[in-house]
Amino acid sequence: MTTPRTGSRAEQRRRTEARILDAAAQAFLTDGYERTTIRAVASAAGVDAGLVMHYFGSKQELFRQVIDAAPVPEMSGPPGQAAEQILAALASRLENEPAASLTLLRSMLTNPEAASAASAGIARYEAQIAEAIPADDADLRAAIISAITIGISVSRHLIKADELATADPAQVISLLRPCMLSLAASPGHGGLS
Repeated sequence: MTTPRTGSRAEQRRRTEARILDAAAQAFLTDGYERTTIRAVASAAGVDAGLVMHYFGSKQELFRQVIDAAPVPEMSGPPGQAAEQILAALASRLENEPAASLTLLRSMLTNPEAASAASAGIARYEAQIAEAIPADDADLRAAIISAITIGISVSRHLIKADELATADPAQVISLLRPCMLSLAASPGHGGLS
């Protein structure tokens, strides 16, 4: 793939799309899915609302592309190492309230369009987890791991469940470690990988 020349139309389009995505990410973070408007995103990006629609087609597609642009943690190494990477990412989210992630989660929980758009990003994350799991049911195991991490984040930061909201992140991770290692391991190997 060739990189567009600086100043070329393709480069200008890429910069404009990036500016729109940045403005949309901030709007979804600040206002949530329901209250974010194409006009507000366009205004923040310094473009016409028609251009946003031309590039992205709908608010749902814009939301989906904001999610797709978010980095997905890399999983590498043997299953036990991948499980530790997942636990480390979760520990960080437990320690520091992830405002951007929570806004997206809140939008997913309250709006069917946002949930539909977010499902592709979640599926991408689950597929990456599944690749690191040497089991015939790796897709199911990855979906369970994803559900656990999402559920813990929602319970701690959105629902603010008493015990989980105030728990030491290190203790939560310590309690989860055997479960995650078991889910990531080859069948018959327990958590040893």
